Amino acid sequence: MDSLKKLIEGYEKYRQGYYREHCKCLEELGRKGQSPKVAVVACCDSRVDPTVITSSNLGDLFVIRNVANLVPPFEKSEYRHGTSAALEFAVRNLNVEHIIVLGHAKCGGIRSLFETDGESTPEDSFIGAWMSTADEVRRQVLADPTLTTLDERATACEQRSILASLANLMTYSWIRERMEAGRLELHGWYYNVISGELLMLENDKTCLCEAND
Repeated sequence: MDSLKKLIEGYEKYRQGYYREHCKCLEELGRKGQSPKVAVVACCDSRVDPTVITSSNLGDLFVIRNVANLVPPFEKSEYRHGTSAALEFAVRNLNVEHIIVLGHAKCGGIRSLFETDGESTPEDSFIGAWMSTADEVRRQVLADPTLTTLDERATACEQRSILASLANLMTYSWIRERMEAGRLELHGWYYNVISGELLMLENDKTCLCEAND
């Protein structure tokens, strides 16, 4: 089936199904505006949808997606800052109470950090500069003698980059101030796209979010 045709048919199913069932809620959201309590920084990867993974409804999550779910540190420059601007809107305008950095297994962006040594980057490419956000984590992983294979290094970097992004979030004054006031919490999650398992990451431990199958 043609990809675009499939999307159009999917929209028709949405109108006849989901929209009809939830039209009152959707109309209310349209009139009153959104008020999500949770912001999620997720990867662009088509296999990782925060709304699907958490069984959330429209209006529940403010989702910010980028390559490899990275959060750059605060910096003032003339460059455009899509992720930082979205975070500012979530915190200052929507007053979210939680920010989740949602990483995942088999991330192409993270894996590229270990597969491109010696390769030239096209002059019109943006990916290399963006992925440099994770350069320090990459160096730490390469220096770890217990990690010897590409898969081991990629998995370690996927998880450690989540913690690095949590640390980078604290470089934004309007996030740090709300954290200190007890109005905002930060969380690191790691989703396994193969097993469906969800890990809660903290600096000193990793917890499996268990579900009854």
